[in-house]
Amino acid sequence: MTVFSSFSRAFHAHSSSKLLVLFSVSSGGLVALSESQAESDRPNAELCQTESKKRVVVLGTGWAGISFLKGLNSSMYDVQVVSPRNYFAFTPLLPSVTCGTVEARSIVEPIRNMIKKRSVDINFWEAECLQIDAENKRIFCRSNLDENLVGNNEFYLEYDYLIIAVGAQVNTFNTPGVSEYCYFLKEVEDAQRIRRSVIDCFEKAVLPGLSEEERRTNVHFVIVGGGPTGVEFAAELHDFVQEDLIKLYPSVKDLVKITVIQSGDHILNTFDERISSFAEQKFGRDGIEVLTGSRVISVSDKLINMKMKGEVLSMPHGMVVWSTGVGARPVVKDFMEQIGQGNRRVLATDEWLRVKGCRDVYALGDCATVDQRKIMEDILTIFKAADTDNSGTLSMEEFQAVVEDILERYPQVELFLKSKHLPHVTDLLKDAEGNERPEVDYEEFKSALSLVDLQTKCLPATAQVAAQQGAYLSRCFNHRKQCETNPEGPRRFRLSGRHQFHPFQYKHLGQFATLGGEQAGAELPGDWVSVGHSTQWLWYSVYASKQVSWRTRFLVVSDWTRKFIFGRDSSRI
Repeated sequence: MTVFSSFSRAFHAHSSSKLLVLFSVSSGGLVALSESQAESDRPNAELCQTESKKRVVVLGTGWAGISFLKGLNSSMYDVQVVSPRNYFAFTPLLPSVTCGTVEARSIVEPIRNMIKKRSVDINFWEAECLQIDAENKRIFCRSNLDENLVGNNEFYLEYDYLIIAVGAQVNTFNTPGVSEYCYFLKEVEDAQRIRRSVIDCFEKAVLPGLSEEERRTNVHFVIVGGGPTGVEFAAELHDFVQEDLIKLYPSVKDLVKITVIQSGDHILNTFDERISSFAEQKFGRDGIEVLTGSRVISVSDKLINMKMKGEVLSMPHGMVVWSTGVGARPVVKDFMEQIGQGNRRVLATDEWLRVKGCRDVYALGDCATVDQRKIMEDILTIFKAADTDNSGTLSMEEFQAVVEDILERYPQVELFLKSKHLPHVTDLLKDAEGNERPEVDYEEFKSALSLVDLQTKCLPATAQVAAQQGAYLSRCFNHRKQCETNPEGPRRFRLSGRHQFHPFQYKHLGQFATLGGEQAGAELPGDWVSVGHSTQWLWYSVYASKQVSWRTRFLVVSDWTRKFIFGRDSSRI
């Protein structure tokens, strides 16, 4: 028996109401709650109005869930929010929180404040979803509040649509000792723990009676993972040490060491190689040790063991921060087993963000990946759809008639054109000498597009992707009724008509990485790359403007100003 059985009677009492469920846990989200018994006493008109709305439950309050909520026309749905945290956190600034450059409260915004500003009837419940019953379209939740408080901590919610945006948890790759002895940097609480631990390492290192080797070990900070989070934390920590801590702990100023362990050949390997090279050179000048081509095999309370160029090495440490990737949360893993996706790393969705194998369930952000349809799966139906005169060949005019739908339905075609420096998709149909063919047959058409699917790429697990997915899905929900009668998406090549909505298309707006010393790297659209001090000021302006409220915007800018004037706070609070 599942945990749902004990509450089945209570659920049947509310089975007539409709609810829309959004699921978003890693960074937060919204959840729709079933009607309470007290609502049965409402006037009949109000009950009819509530029952006519679809039920929306949003689980989580992160980038995906909040972006969806901000764009959703909440008057159209019965919306409720469930999340284990009652705030939204601006996660790109977590490395700054670890060293006191920015205070934790400056990057969080209470969810109830955000809901209140919408001036609509949205309920929020601080709880965690533990199980999803996809067959019966309901979820089981448990409050994470103090169990000494009176009342039941467990409840069910029914939904009409479920949107999973619960984010992800740190992936330890089952490395021994990581869960017990490493720090993570995914949540605000993680950043606060790291901040306290950094101060503890210095306080321990200056105690009397320690040997120099013991002091050196205590102030050896190891970061596993050379991605943006690991690099930015290493840069923040270096600035914290050099600008603030060595003035307070002068006896260990020559013993402090920061090491970055990266399994790949370069740090920041998702950035342009110019930024990656600049970061490595700057870290070298700053004395930050970068060990590339290294893989951690185990961690203990005193040593970190790694394999480097076939040799096993052990390194003493005072603190290890693990930043090497993400994995599915337990509730998502259980859900994936239910719907036949148990062999996958994350939830698979189609181009409309609908979970494959499950009706009325959507997934956003780090917990899911868009499983882009391969063009070769539909190559024959595309050819037949374009061959309007049934001649067995395609003219350029016939192909031009379906080009727009192909580019929208299969975005890897456009990526392939860019990789080959081709200006237009019709260039794929030219002969070996580059001359236009008057017509092409099926085999020639298939051969021209045979390599296109190699350009299919998974979207990165970033706040930018999650926010765009949330905004996209809210637009779909806002126009659901109109598009049911007048579909606006691309042509259905396998069936007649058009898709209900345009598929999700990610637009990369660029990415930043702070490198310490008031320097940063930026990769922006149009192959525009910038590094140095001016880029850091661009980083300041962009991150200030992206705050979700004027309150957090003022607090973050105030923290930056305070840091320039007074330095960072080194108290263990």
